[in-house]
Parts: sequence; C-alpha cells; structure tokens
Amino acid sequence: MEIIRRASHAGSWYTDNPKELAEELDGWLMEAGLPQSSDVRGVIAPHAGYSYSGRAAAYAFGNIDPTNISRVFLLGPSHHYYTPKCALSTATVYKTPIGDLPIELEVIEELKATGKFESMNLRVDEAEHSMEMHLPYLAKVFEGHPVKVVPILVGSLSAENEATYGKLLAKYIDDPQNFFSVSSDFCHWGSRFNYMFYDKKYGAIHKSIEALDKMGMDIIETGDTDAFKAYLSEYDNTICGRHPISVFLHMLRNITTRIKIKFLRYEQSSKCKTTRDSSVSYASAAAKVDA
Repeated sequence: MEIIRRASHAGSWYTDNPKELAEELDGWLMEAGLPQSSDVRGVIAPHAGYSYSGRAAAYAFGNIDPTNISRVFLLGPSHHYYTPKCALSTATVYKTPIGDLPIELEVIEELKATGKFESMNLRVDEAEHSMEMHLPYLAKVFEGHPVKVVPILVGSLSAENEATYGKLLAKYIDDPQNFFSVSSDFCHWGSRFNYMFYDKKYGAIHKSIEALDKMGMDIIETGDTDAFKAYLSEYDNTICGRHPISVFLHMLRNITTRIKIKFLRYEQSSKCKTTRDSSVSYASAAAKVDA
C-alpha cells in the first residue's frame, strides 16, 4: 500500500510551481559551478526556506555525481517532536513538485530489525522540514537516475547514542552506492533564538557569529567528535543539526574508506549589527573520499 508524504512545505518555504522550482535550482547549481565527483559520498546542507538558504545549498548538492548512487540516506534533526532516539519514516514515497522519491523499504526494515529505531507517524513526518528541504535538490540532481531515499529523523541523542547510531550506519557509507545528506543550519542568533553570544574582539556582531561558526566548521572538518562536543558545550552554538552531524562524524570514524569533510560555502541570512537584529547561518560541505 502506498503511503504518501506530501511536500507539505511547498508553496510556503519554496515554490510549488514545478517549472519555477526547476529553473531556480538549475540556476543556483549553475552559479555554484561545481564539478560532480563520484568521490563525494555525503553532504552537509542547510534546510531553511529557499529564499534564505537555497543558494548556499547548491554548494553541497552541486558536488553529487548521481551515476552510481542508488540510495540517499537523509539525516535530519527533529524540530517539533521529542525523541531520545532516531525515528524512521512510515511513508513509502516522498513527494516533491519536480518528481517523487520512493523510500527504500528494504533498508528501513533492516534498520527497524536492530531494535534501535522508533517509527514516526505521517503527521510528525510532514510537520518536519529538515529533510523535506533537501528533497527538491535531490530530485533535481538525480533526474533520470533511479534513486530511493532512507529518511532518518535524528532526535535529541546523548553522546553515547550518537556513537551507537554512527557505528550502526557506518557500513552503509562504505558502499559507494549509498549517499548521505545531512541536514543542518548553523548559528541562530538574536533574542528570538535566546542566543546572543558576542565576542567583541571580532568587531561587528556578524563577524563574531562568523568566527564562532567557522570554529565549529573547522572542528567538523577534523572529524573529531569529542572536540565538536566540547565546542558545543563551551559555546552552546545553536547548530540545529548538531546531532545528525555528530552521528555522521561517528560514521566516518567507523569505516574502512577514508572520507574527509570540507566546507565550501558559508552565508548568513542577514548581517547583525545591533542586539535588536537576528540571523541564521548556512554552511554547505561535501564529504569526499580522501585518496
């Protein structure tokens, strides 16, 4: 029986007009002008409305060579639903205005059998935007290439659970037919986010935010899970995909292939100059086989 997850944020977070959406995505991908590489086995990309982060996201998705990939695992943070675990989708297909992405039910069953995952119902699935915002890009990049998705909602995991899920998922990234799309925005700054860390030595507030984000990005590039945890605990930077990123870092520590993360783009929704301002940061990275 087909269970459809609607493109619930189309028409608000991004256009629901297929022609406009395809043109927008093509334009951003062309602007990024990145070579597609089969060595790229995963990305970290933002998940805000496309008017904010669509352009930055192209610097992640533009790296993908769709030729040999048959599955894309989605790791997205949970914004509205609390779980200390990871949850699997109960849908069989994810809709987008520019093409549908079927779910790889075989892998879902395999993961379910570990006893480590819970299931999220369709209401939770459709309310969450973190994975949906990656779908139109994936539908565009994999146009003409059959691909299935494995959506995994990553809850508020303990450090121990991040390591457990990382070990459990590691075998999948060792297989070049699998690809990982990790969803995260970076610093959410301003009183509306209850986060106003400001180091005056950088001058303007937006420069301090950039320095803070880049410190985190540099640590992510080293792949050091403990250093990332220490950074988050010291600065409490509001990186909403901290758990998916941590799981991904643990995966990379548990594989035979050597894969390195490199950030390729950093943007802010606006440049904060006073404490009345607010902004969200967006960073895009590619995880590439390191020969």
